[in-house]
Amino acid sequence: MTFCLSILLKSGIVGLSDTRITSGNETTRAKKTFVLNRNKHSLYIMTAGLRSIRDKAITYFTEVLEEQDKEFNKLYKAVNAFAVQMRRVKEEDHKSLVESGLKFNLSAIVGGQLENDKESKVFMLYPEGNWIEVTQATPYIIIGNTGYGKPILDRSIKFESDIKFALKSAFLSFDGTYISSNDVDYPIDIVVYRNNSYQLIEHRFEKNDLQDISQVWREKIANAVDELPENWMNNILDKINGQKSV
Repeated sequence: MTFCLSILLKSGIVGLSDTRITSGNETTRAKKTFVLNRNKHSLYIMTAGLRSIRDKAITYFTEVLEEQDKEFNKLYKAVNAFAVQMRRVKEEDHKSLVESGLKFNLSAIVGGQLENDKESKVFMLYPEGNWIEVTQATPYIIIGNTGYGKPILDRSIKFESDIKFALKSAFLSFDGTYISSNDVDYPIDIVVYRNNSYQLIEHRFEKNDLQDISQVWREKIANAVDELPENWMNNILDKINGQKSV
């Protein structure tokens, strides 16, 4: 499984991806974020799904960028180009995957800003190659293991949140997934983009880098639970206290 997250902000984008790859009983590490920084062309692609499909699609897309990069002046055009390569890989490999008991399950997040985009954009691509754009109403998207990391984002992230706040929330979303699931793992790769900078920033964190933060969060949760109002429990507690010992 995978954990890839992108948060769209008024000021830019924050993204996070894990690096765990599972193949049968074997686990390895591999980067799941492809980054392009060129003159007024900054984009990244995060992927979830079979590694072989991902590598092939990214290779094809890289070749397209080398030949046609100047034709992409808005991010959605680059997204469409990557979707074409996803469909190309599906056409080439779908039959053999099915015969091997597998399925074509590549999905992707594409974020960034190209020269004619007024601000940064984030898109999610489905395995079929169709896509949706992330909007201010729900300014984040997760692919892969989506369940455990969503609650913290629903309660904390707004389009107006600043990059520092979004970085904290992104890590806590990953941390909740990491604690509750065994199919995502460190190290994690962070990408940050500030609107109109045309420069994606990348950074990798190992587990040891963030263990203290995870422990602080765990203690804060326990303390917050302990400090919650208790009046609503009185009827239950009264019944418990009124029970006769057997």
